[in-house]
Amino acid sequence: MIRVSYFLLLVFVMQGCVEAINNHQKLPPGIYRGVLDLNDPNIVNAAEEVNTKLNIVESAELPFNFEVVYAEGSNEDFHIVLHNDTERLIVDDIRYGKDRATNRDTILIKFPVYDTYLKAIYNENVLEGEWVVNYRDNYKIPFVAYHGVDYRFTNLTKANEFDISGNWKCVFSESDGSQFSAIGKFNQDGNTITGTFKTETGDYRFLEGDIIDNKFYLSVFDGSHAFLFAGKILDNNKIIGSFTSGTHYQVTWEGTRDEEFELTDPFALTSLKGSNDVIDFSFPNLDKQIVSLSDDKYKGKIKVVKIMGTWCPNCMDATNFLLEYLEDNDTEDIEVVALAFERYRDEEKAYAAIKRYKERKSIPFDILYGGYFDKAESTVKLPFLDKILSYPTLLFIDQDNRLRKVHTGFSGPATDEYENFKKGFDKIIAELRDEV
Repeated sequence: MIRVSYFLLLVFVMQGCVEAINNHQKLPPGIYRGVLDLNDPNIVNAAEEVNTKLNIVESAELPFNFEVVYAEGSNEDFHIVLHNDTERLIVDDIRYGKDRATNRDTILIKFPVYDTYLKAIYNENVLEGEWVVNYRDNYKIPFVAYHGVDYRFTNLTKANEFDISGNWKCVFSESDGSQFSAIGKFNQDGNTITGTFKTETGDYRFLEGDIIDNKFYLSVFDGSHAFLFAGKILDNNKIIGSFTSGTHYQVTWEGTRDEEFELTDPFALTSLKGSNDVIDFSFPNLDKQIVSLSDDKYKGKIKVVKIMGTWCPNCMDATNFLLEYLEDNDTEDIEVVALAFERYRDEEKAYAAIKRYKERKSIPFDILYGGYFDKAESTVKLPFLDKILSYPTLLFIDQDNRLRKVHTGFSGPATDEYENFKKGFDKIIAELRDEV
């Protein structure tokens, strides 16, 4: 069995403030191997049951890779680059200095858009600390990283009997007995595997991992999601596995090789409720002024409404697409507006998260505050829809405020569906323009 237990459980709590970055290089530049310890008492029974049944993993520890990169000519100005397959995420909101409570060299790496951070003590090429998610109660995951280590799960190399490259029809099974479908698409090169799982509401990001014999492991960490997949190959056409998200969620899945399997059309998942397709809504903007679709700003224009959350990476993918579209196209007849449903019940914290998001992404369009992210509550806020099934959801509204199409979920650049979506988006806008 492949050993994926890479570090002892870290019991580490840091308090106090971190001073501003000091005047001397502290973290060595180059590649690091980080590990999040997902062995949490709240899911340990489920993890043991899954892992015993599948005989796959010995512990739930999620590895990822990142670089420390210094600005040219500087020994103190640096940023972090997260590696997930071909994706490179730059994180530059960093403080480094002496922690006043411990008098230890400490680094604070903030993911301001997602309202999470890594905080760790540095000592002899090792970082030890925790990943903290602010919008979850007391959500802290132990973290350790080693400088100069460039592999992900293992540095072993071995000829493999199996190659799981291609498309797989997958079924994920929840603990309550419910199920949902996905497409697993993988690329295998020797002992390295990349790919993703695409569901009807989005994808599981840029996954990267390793395969040895009949077992494989995939992971992603992007500051918002900490996803760990473990799989076992039963034969050339059958795989099974487990999926762990942070310390709060775990399910099993199974897949069969199927190049023809397709998910439900994303335009068929959410529908207009009732026969009246002329819609309107009113929500406060970041200045707490009420904005409506019936305002003069939106009259006579095509509207693209993005139902989202600042905490959601699939929503980030949709935001990046819209920003690129607005930059590259003539959009005088188009208005984009976003409705943000946040993980904070406290409105002031929700507003602060939205403001950070808008500022960090330099978003030119309005982001309105919709409320709490619970899908049942957001459905009540948008009564012209039969349900809110996913963040994000895109509404295409014509010049007369008629709801013409609803696109549920978003398959981002980690999937081959992304290019198809972009072509489909162009087609919808062209059709709405032609109707004038």
